[in-house]
Amino acid sequence: MTPTTTLCLDFGNTRLKCAVFRNREMQELIVLPDDSDATIRDLVSSYRPDRTILSSVINHNPVLETILSAAGRFHKLSNESKLPFTTPVGKPQSIGADRLALVSAAADLYPGTNNLVIALGSAITYNFVNKKKEFIGGGISPGMEMRFKSLNAFTAKLPLVEKDWNFTLMGYDTRTNILSGVILGMAAEIDGMIENYRQKYHNFNAVLTGGDAPYFGYHLKNKIFADPNLIYKGLYAICEYNNV
Repeated sequence: MTPTTTLCLDFGNTRLKCAVFRNREMQELIVLPDDSDATIRDLVSSYRPDRTILSSVINHNPVLETILSAAGRFHKLSNESKLPFTTPVGKPQSIGADRLALVSAAADLYPGTNNLVIALGSAITYNFVNKKKEFIGGGISPGMEMRFKSLNAFTAKLPLVEKDWNFTLMGYDTRTNILSGVILGMAAEIDGMIENYRQKYHNFNAVLTGGDAPYFGYHLKNKIFADPNLIYKGLYAICEYNNV
């Protein structure tokens, strides 16, 4: 059987990334410099995909959809996509493409379980899909970079601090005070949210994802599975579900 090559593109607020799958196995993750015609044509030329899927929360270059469509089967993720779960929420059309992909991954990888997917990005999103594969909702709070920037922007003297995982519980200067407050504060928030869901739901599973997920796992009291590539596995599952 000839392997099928699938490109799963995730265009977020911070970075543009593409995961390369051979059948169900993720082989490579690429960070794209931009979404220009030349970049997308080079991507297609290098990997010759059988199919592609795009999840975008930005105003991306519209020509890239034409390029991807010409290269093979193409699907743009939206609220009109067929999904491996239902969305009994007030306005399903308002659900971001990234959250649709994350919930799809949970429904595909952990069937028959109540799943809370916690994504650490520009914002922290809490995404709950129950054992009936219903996406009930969740929560949104500021992400790490947003917290660092807000402390700098809304005070007169606090500096803009860059993330650093080498810090102590009790900060010894302004920088380490901010690192401790932001990172351990986020960890306490995440632990609290997990406990709230765990008390309400049985047969419960929590998954942490996003680029910083492996680092935060160290600071959490709840030892949960971290999968930084969960969104790409969700995009692949949506490809399969839509017969792309």
